[in-house]
Amino acid sequence: MIDIDPENLTNQERYKLLIGSVLPRPIAFVSTLSQDGIPNLAPFSFFTGLCSTPLMIGFSPMRRGSDGEKKDTLRNIEETGEFVVQIVSEGIVEAMNQTAAEYPPEINEFEMAGLTPIPSTKVRPYRVKESPIQMECILHQIVPLGDGIGSANWVIGRVVEIHIAPEVYQEGRIITAQLKPVARLAGNSYARTTDTFDLERPTIQPVASTH
Repeated sequence: MIDIDPENLTNQERYKLLIGSVLPRPIAFVSTLSQDGIPNLAPFSFFTGLCSTPLMIGFSPMRRGSDGEKKDTLRNIEETGEFVVQIVSEGIVEAMNQTAAEYPPEINEFEMAGLTPIPSTKVRPYRVKESPIQMECILHQIVPLGDGIGSANWVIGRVVEIHIAPEVYQEGRIITAQLKPVARLAGNSYARTTDTFDLERPTIQPVASTH
């Protein structure tokens, strides 16, 4: 084994180890609205579900690598307390990638990516029409994680409304084969879920007493 103390690495070296080890990572395609009403859309691959009651999800927008400043997504959430998380399917992965550039705050990423903004029902930020799953969220908590380049904020949102394309939702379950989600790997690489397998979770049988 190779033993590495992360404190002896540069920020870039730590980042490469992190994204190359923790994978595949689902992508939170997050739409927000500034206080001035400018739509913003950006992908984040540090993303997961947190609990079902209440229904909570979380994602981590890292600070900009160029100057350590907060990204527009985080600023908008701090100002408005609302956001929408879209699931990225194969059909919109290239459009999602277009929004990954560091556009200035006045740029509407929906227009840059050719995606369709549609009104949400319980929050102000727009949804991405082309995404098969859209989750409207109210901010629950922001947890700061460090400061400056390489740091981040863990954003926890309470899901208040879910919109699901009918072809991916059957009998209360999401059909992965129809959803066709895309996951993030390291560098410029992504992964599909076309090669899957099942494992039944084991159950522990009670041991008979010998007394």
